[in-house]
Amino acid sequence: MKKIRLLTLTLSLLLAGTASWACTNFIVTKGASTDGSTFISYAADSHVLYGELYFWPAADYKEGDMLKVYEWDTGKYLGEIPQVAHTYNVTGNMNENQVAIGETTYGGRHELYDSTAIMDYGSLIYIGLQRSKNAREAIKVITTLMAKYGYASSGESFSISDPNEVWILELIGKGQENKGAVWVARMIPDGYIAGHANQARITTFPWDNDKTSISSKNIDKIFDTNITTVYAEDVMSFAKQKGYINDKVNKKNFSFSDTYAPVDFGGARFCEIRVWAWFNDVSEGMDQYWDYAKGNITHDDKTTYANNRMPLWVKPSKKISVHDVMNNMRNHLEGTELDMSKDVGAGAYGVPYRWRGLTWKVDDKTYCNERATATQQTGFSFVAHSNANRPAGLGGIIWFGVDDAASSVYTPIYTSINRVPECFKVGNGAMMEFSNKSAFWIFNQVTNFAYTRYSAIHPEIEAKQQALEKKYIAYTPAIELAAAELLKIDKNLAVEFLTDYSVNTANSLTQDWKEFYQYLFVKYMDGNIKTNRQVPEGYKYYTPEVKQPGYGEEFYKRVVKETGEQFLMPGGDTH
Repeated sequence: MKKIRLLTLTLSLLLAGTASWACTNFIVTKGASTDGSTFISYAADSHVLYGELYFWPAADYKEGDMLKVYEWDTGKYLGEIPQVAHTYNVTGNMNENQVAIGETTYGGRHELYDSTAIMDYGSLIYIGLQRSKNAREAIKVITTLMAKYGYASSGESFSISDPNEVWILELIGKGQENKGAVWVARMIPDGYIAGHANQARITTFPWDNDKTSISSKNIDKIFDTNITTVYAEDVMSFAKQKGYINDKVNKKNFSFSDTYAPVDFGGARFCEIRVWAWFNDVSEGMDQYWDYAKGNITHDDKTTYANNRMPLWVKPSKKISVHDVMNNMRNHLEGTELDMSKDVGAGAYGVPYRWRGLTWKVDDKTYCNERATATQQTGFSFVAHSNANRPAGLGGIIWFGVDDAASSVYTPIYTSINRVPECFKVGNGAMMEFSNKSAFWIFNQVTNFAYTRYSAIHPEIEAKQQALEKKYIAYTPAIELAAAELLKIDKNLAVEFLTDYSVNTANSLTQDWKEFYQYLFVKYMDGNIKTNRQVPEGYKYYTPEVKQPGYGEEFYKRVVKETGEQFLMPGGDTH
């Protein structure tokens, strides 16, 4: 990794906090999905982020009411802004209008961080959700708030969806001397998919001489459905003022990402590779970008921009279901030369995880661990599921899970609900406070136990996970049909029905997982695999069947190769 990248990423961590530096978003437009829905996925990955479900009920405010703004990562008070007359119900990262927002932090140029601003990226997300009827309105709210109150985080990519459209909004501050941010927002064409994972991805884009594009000075025109690109008026002129681009860069070749967050080995190998894995699973022809995803960047001599980058969006070779998105959040680079379960770091049981740090040194040379999509330090993740055919008032579904996505279960939470499940409730436990009623801690017990012997234990987790998710997905049409009928009678009845369903399903899942941990611990403790067998006639009791599979042939060969005859028994197996 280049020293400049290490400096940029280190400073980004210090400035932006640690709660979301290594996140992943996948994006599906309605024309690319099996049921005409839009999907965005989000994994909030941090070693210190506690997995819980945030909730803001809809509310009305009087003129003069103020909203206190706190930084999401740290809880630091940033300031206050005027409240609006009405806010919408927000459950997690999705509101009652089926607007959803996810993000990934890319850091970018560290000198553009503004510690004096009021609006951090987390506040922009959750205030934006409280104030937006659709994705376009969310973009207007977010960019207007930044312009007025400043932007208090490092570079961010936002996924913003509603039942009809999905956008990527990428932004970065302008430093303490210049209030606000520079940014570009692009709508993903219908029938396509996209994604981002801690590396800015918007490169060139159409400008306002194109009928599909407007600048921020005409922000109200964003509601014209012909508009598919919006950008800060000074997004290029500010870069020239700061000396980030030379005179050979013009509107035709100006790249937002290459200007404000140039991609290098780390940006590709740790970040873009997760997008590549997603694209590769659902689209043809991604082999051509494998070298880039591994971190081999080539550059244009005139602009110094990377010239072998992946496209911002691709067309999938098949329609994508909500379960496809869930399962792509579980990728460990399987089937590639970087498969994390195959190298020596996987140990005897093929563990596709590496304990941090992300980089390490031997003899003054720096090496890296792979950073796949699924990771042990996930606080929570979700798949936002918005559909235009769902009756207004029911909200969308945020399929919500805690801990490592590869071992979690996505449970359906409707965003019109009036309370959250106890197992996900804010205040039920914390990162340094265990709670046996918290889904975060219960799932961590199962997952961390599986890490000890992954190849033996994880298949049982995966089988149970897949069966439960398929059941929940199969239930969805019937649940929504019943809710729609109740909606005709009384909206409150429909909301209470969906609340009961969401709450009971999540709490029941957590209890089930608690019992699952007990079952796994009993079966796999002490390196054995025990199963019950029938007590024969005439016996008071009978011991369980015990298997002791050891470490596997390939690992034993590694031991012999390293130790020679240290463990050799000269007489063979004689004892």
